[in-house]
Amino acid sequence: MAVNDIEFSGEIWYWRGPAPWYFITVPADESAYFEAESNFVTYGWGMIPVTAEIGASVWDTSMFPKDGRYILPVKASVRRAEDLDDGDVPTVRLRLRGWK
Repeated sequence: MAVNDIEFSGEIWYWRGPAPWYFITVPADESAYFEAESNFVTYGWGMIPVTAEIGASVWDTSMFPKDGRYILPVKASVRRAEDLDDGDVPTVRLRLRGWK
C-alpha cells in the first residue's frame, strides 16, 4: 500500500435516482482526510478524483460530498468482476489523483 492510500470497508448501497448508481459511503475519519486534502485536488463542486481498488479491480473515478462525508461510485463492471451487490461490504483502497 502506498503512503497516500486509504483503506476501509464499506457497505454498497443503491441510489434509485433518475440515473441510478451504486455507492459506498467513505467513513468519517477517512472523509476528514480527503476533505483536508481537497483544496489540492478538487476540480469543483467538492468532487475529489481518486483511483479506487476493490479486489483485483482498479478504476479512476471521483467521489461526491454527501452529508458531511464522501460517497464513492462503484461501476457495474467492478460489481460484476468482484461479485458484489447492494448490502455487500468490500474492502476499498483509495488514492488521490493529482496529489502533490
